[in-house]
Amino acid sequence: MKILVTLKSVPDPDQPIAINAEGNGLDHAATTFIINPFDAIAVEQAVRMREDGQEVDEIIVLSIGGMECEKNLRTALAMGADRALWVKDVGRFDPWNVSRVVHKVVDAEQPDMVIMGKQAVDDDSNQVGQFLAAQLSWPQATFASGVEVSAGRLVVQREVDQGIERLAVSVPVVMTCDLRLNEPRYTALPAIMKAKRKPLDRTSLKELGIEAEPRVEVLGIEATSSKRECVQLEHVDELISRLRDEAKVIT
Repeated sequence: MKILVTLKSVPDPDQPIAINAEGNGLDHAATTFIINPFDAIAVEQAVRMREDGQEVDEIIVLSIGGMECEKNLRTALAMGADRALWVKDVGRFDPWNVSRVVHKVVDAEQPDMVIMGKQAVDDDSNQVGQFLAAQLSWPQATFASGVEVSAGRLVVQREVDQGIERLAVSVPVVMTCDLRLNEPRYTALPAIMKAKRKPLDRTSLKELGIEAEPRVEVLGIEATSSKRECVQLEHVDELISRLRDEAKVIT
């Protein structure tokens, strides 16, 4: 079985970010990127399936983006993936166009399963997996919090409002991972050094025969301040007056 895992590089939420001069995106020169946490769970799941005795012949990790992708692809290789594919492009990709790129890679690589995070923490779109499954006409199992392999099928647990839902799906399949599925491993130094010798192939939209069709346009981004000023008041009447006359209503 061949598994394709998608991986997105997202701004590190623990680091300050800066907006570019145009005011419509981030200043990548001042931004630290990490593997999208949900995608790290997807990589871990693919590696665990092999370690649990499933017949996984190859695990490929795929990323789309600029120079920030290379380090994170190497990290995924150190976690246990066999090969990386980097679609090198610095343009903006909405979920529809990401799914089109992944579709092309699926056509070329012919994996039996595509595993991805349920969403990216920078835009929280939660759409790529569903778009991809529809384009491929494959079954989908989204928000997986537990996975079992039985008789050539996946039995996926999903947390829903009513409790735990169990789905049985056959391969090929698109599966998206929730936080409770697993905890990604830390990569040791020997694995990091070994990952440097694993293949990392580079391609482009032109080589894949795709022209981006933007569906979403970012008009502007602005940074908000979380600074707060505390004021001690003497009387309830003063509090009521300030709430009535000075408090700002956020709509």
